[in-house]
Amino acid sequence: MNRYLALALFLAASFLAALPGGLLTDASWYVALGRPSWAPPGWLFGPVWTVLYVLIAVSGWLVWRRGGWAAQRIPLIAFGIQLALNCAWTPIFFGARQIGLALVVIGVLGVAIAATAALFWRVSRVAGGLMLPYLLWVSFATTLNFAIWRLN
Repeated sequence: MNRYLALALFLAASFLAALPGGLLTDASWYVALGRPSWAPPGWLFGPVWTVLYVLIAVSGWLVWRRGGWAAQRIPLIAFGIQLALNCAWTPIFFGARQIGLALVVIGVLGVAIAATAALFWRVSRVAGGLMLPYLLWVSFATTLNFAIWRLN
């Protein structure tokens, strides 16, 4: 497969994980929730996630480039699992408005990201490093999810 086509596919997969967020986010519901004083403004989430999805895609692509699907099956399966969990969180939090269940999902997501980053690190230190901003942001988002759950 052409490496640029593969990059495009990784970008598409990463941004497809964001699709439910764009379709299901009810800003009026979120604004009405009790939130901690340190919660970032709503407008910040879009730009941050855009950058993170690019980093996620590039990290997966870098691992794929080290031998393809067959050679990197385990790290790329982990990549797919964390993307699926990422995709699941928004419909649970915003769509179903299940803040507690969303907290469980985002906690598991954090573990999946850490595992993926560790697996990627063994293949490419750059790929593993590109996952760290995502892990940090999801750790922050987990803390925010917890605070919102406690306040509501």
